Amino acid sequence: MSARHLISLDDLTDAELYAVVERGAAFSAGADAHRDPLRGLVTGVYFRKTSTRTRTAFSAGVLRLGGTIITYGADDLQLNTGESTEDTGRVFSRMLDVLVARTAGDPAEMRGWAAQPRMSVVNAMSAEEHPTQGLTDLTTLLGRFGRVEDLRVLYVGEGNNTAAALALGLTRYRGTTLELRTPPGYGLDPDVRMRARAHARAHGSTVTEHHHMRDLPAGFDAVYTSRWQTTGSTKADADWRERFAPFQVTAALWEGSPEAVFLHDLPAHRGEEVTAEVLDGPHSIAFQQAENKMHSAMAVLEWCAAGASARTAREARGARAA
Repeated sequence: MSARHLISLDDLTDAELYAVVERGAAFSAGADAHRDPLRGLVTGVYFRKTSTRTRTAFSAGVLRLGGTIITYGADDLQLNTGESTEDTGRVFSRMLDVLVARTAGDPAEMRGWAAQPRMSVVNAMSAEEHPTQGLTDLTTLLGRFGRVEDLRVLYVGEGNNTAAALALGLTRYRGTTLELRTPPGYGLDPDVRMRARAHARAHGSTVTEHHHMRDLPAGFDAVYTSRWQTTGSTKADADWRERFAPFQVTAALWEGSPEAVFLHDLPAHRGEEVTAEVLDGPHSIAFQQAENKMHSAMAVLEWCAAGASARTAREARGARAA
């Protein structure tokens, strides 16, 4: 059995996705019925880009599950002196059981680290997708509504790696609706859109994207946005703020969806992508969502540890047979 990797939500089967989300929601609800699944395991935490929530979530999650951590900063590895991605992964895999990494770059680098059978690799954000954020969002919805099926979510803002993960995760639940309103030129990556639509067809869900704020449907269960300046990225267009301005989340969006909760992956910039009235208002569960990053991280780490335990048991059986 090879190590379990989470580089994209598409690396999970439907059953695995649902199980990880349900386990995250159980942790969020106070479940602590585990036997330190990371005891004896070492997790490397490598962040080349800034992080408050994700890095803290995984670090705290490892410790709460009985594991130990080695942390690496952006300038700590011999990658900076020309060592190949594959060689780095091969070395890591002989010393670490799990590697949690944020590069904000091409996910192919993480695939290179994952090209070995011993160490799990978890994508803590790449330029294309933020899969652990997607799991956090699904965990938050499940905890709030008691289900994910049939929920209707409005996402407003850039079609960035957070939007990608939301699209690739939510569409795998039966009967869900995801309406994306993204600025012209800043929509979902075409490959992500194609994959999300394929999931939607297979699960009886719906995903649509428009580049304006006109004719919004009513009756959403959740309204979601993320900051306009995605971590590790810049905008090529000098007038990009003019394009984004109509997509600010204000209290007016609740006129047609008065019971909707508000989600934000944080950090937030009040007065830009969202008004303070919304972020700090009664509909906002953004800070519970932030806490759920730790609960989702614990669920992911537990899933990785189960793979490591199965692999160790198999190796032990092979050694006895020899």
